[in-house]
Amino acid sequence: MKKLTLLFTLLFFGVISAQENFELTTLRIGSYKIFMKADDAEKLAQKKLQIFEDWEKSNSVSVNGENIDIKLQNTYISEKEPSKLAIYSLTTKSTKFRTKSGMGVGSTRDELINAYKNYPNFSVTQGWDDKGENRSKIVSYFNLSDSDAATELSFKLENNIVTEVSVYINEGC
Repeated sequence: MKKLTLLFTLLFFGVISAQENFELTTLRIGSYKIFMKADDAEKLAQKKLQIFEDWEKSNSVSVNGENIDIKLQNTYISEKEPSKLAIYSLTTKSTKFRTKSGMGVGSTRDELINAYKNYPNFSVTQGWDDKGENRSKIVSYFNLSDSDAATELSFKLENNIVTEVSVYINEGC
């Protein structure tokens, strides 16, 4: 019986540790977190990450076969480290990453509103066309602002369906 219990315990914890973190919050997508130092993110990604001058470019990493785009920037971390290369934004189009409320890529605008109608600071804004000249008739954004963390969780919607999720530093602009 002791051997069976030991075997079950090892199997149980082996399965739990093998499961990937698909958590989505105002601070993180999976194991990657806003303000995470670049060195720590590189260890996790097992590759060198770059800063890109072109804002359209980002570092793509794979988490259990699911892509996350990472943008780095010199960021204030603490008084001891006033400027450190760290994660500035995270974006994914994967359907696996979900909030505790179950929201993510594939969720509808109505589901977002129902899930977050009591959230203290959310907004819905109309998007722009690809040229940035005209308001889009199909793209909008549902944003959750986390004032304590100075971050935003943004759901990009196309025809009222979430197609992309981003977490980024809210600079208050």
